[in-house]
Formats: sequence, structure tokens, C-alpha cells
Amino acid sequence: MISYDEFSQNLATVEARIVSACKRAKRSRESVLLMPVTKNHPVAAVDYAQRAGLLSVGENRVQEAASKVKEGSDLAVRWELIGHLQSNKAKDAVAIFDRVQSVDSMKLLGRLNRQAEEQGKRLPILLQCNTGEDPNKYGFRVDEMESALEAALNAESLEVDGLMTIAPLDDDPEIAKTAFIGLRELRDQLAERFHVELRELSMGMTGDLEIAIAAGSTQIRVGTALYGSRG
Repeated sequence: MISYDEFSQNLATVEARIVSACKRAKRSRESVLLMPVTKNHPVAAVDYAQRAGLLSVGENRVQEAASKVKEGSDLAVRWELIGHLQSNKAKDAVAIFDRVQSVDSMKLLGRLNRQAEEQGKRLPILLQCNTGEDPNKYGFRVDEMESALEAALNAESLEVDGLMTIAPLDDDPEIAKTAFIGLRELRDQLAERFHVELRELSMGMTGDLEIAIAAGSTQIRVGTALYGSRG
């Protein structure tokens, strides 16, 4: 695990990238939230984020996050699930996370709604769309999103904050650009169709955050650039 000083230096570098990307896109810096991805790092990574004023962290797995939530019970951060969630782990996910970004199937949507109702909470979610049409990525197909959003909006114990995507892993930046612009355009179409805001567009990571910001991302998920390579 790197030191907090190293983390702070990395954060300054990432911040400079965000500021520059926002300037080029003629957007305010405040329009983009930086979320540290703390998966595969110890709970100290979450502490670093909190100390730096970054109060949302992204985790990929329920079991790992549960351990950190318990160990870091004094940490006042917002825990967000950004990795694929098996529907049989919906109960634990609802109990642990403040938001689930990776809602990628009707089955999972229904399970999360039922578990949130049973646990007496209203769970914020994002609908994950595979706009890059990558066979290695999870997410609804673009042509499934209207039905998915309709079902999510009708789920009484869920609150739809917006959409999420992960760009295909490709050296060509145009591939990521197409995926990100596709999500923004899809969000605009769905917001108009259903008369909802869908304010959150969670897209962009260490390697493509500038492209994501140019395309309209409201939240970038950064792990490697902040914490180094994961174990």
C-alpha cells in the first residue's frame, strides 16, 4: 500500500487532468465527481480518500466491501458497488452499499427492489448499459434500456439516479468516445421519454477519463492512477 503522501501526489496529478479536461470541454470542475476505486486495496485506501475529502468510494465485490465497512466503521464515506452483482447476493448488497451502479439485468433489478423493501430502505441505483457492445462487459443492451428504466421507475424501493457504462478495452480512443457519447445520448432520449432527470452519467476510468469528461460524464471512477496497480 502506498503512503498517504504518495496518494496525495497522485491525487494532484489526477485533479490536474480533470481540470484540464473540464476546461477543454467548457465544463465547470464541479460538474464532475471523482470517485476513488478502492477494490483490492486495504481499508487504508478508503481512509486516504476520506482524508482528502473524497467521500464516495467504489468497490467491486460484496464480500470485500463488507469486510472494509466493518473494519472502517468510523469512516463516513458513501460505499458504491461498481462491479457485477450476482442476484443471489442482492440482500447483502442492499445492506452494505449506499448505491449500486451496476444494475445490469431485470432479475437483479427485481431482487434489489425486493430486498430494499424488506430492509426498509430506498436504494439509489444506476442502470448499467453496454453501449460499447463489448461481449466481455455486463450491462443492458441499448435496445433493452427503455424497458429496464420503466421497470426501475416502477420499483417502489429503488431510486434511479442515472446510467453507467464501461468502455471496451481498446487502444483506439474512438472506441471509448463512441461508447461514452452513446450513453449520454441514450440518457437524453430516456430522460425526455420518461420525463425524469437521470442526472448521473458514471463513465470514465484512469485511462479514458478525459474522453469521458468531454462526452458528459458526471462521475469518473479512478483506481490505478490514485493507488497504483492492484494486488
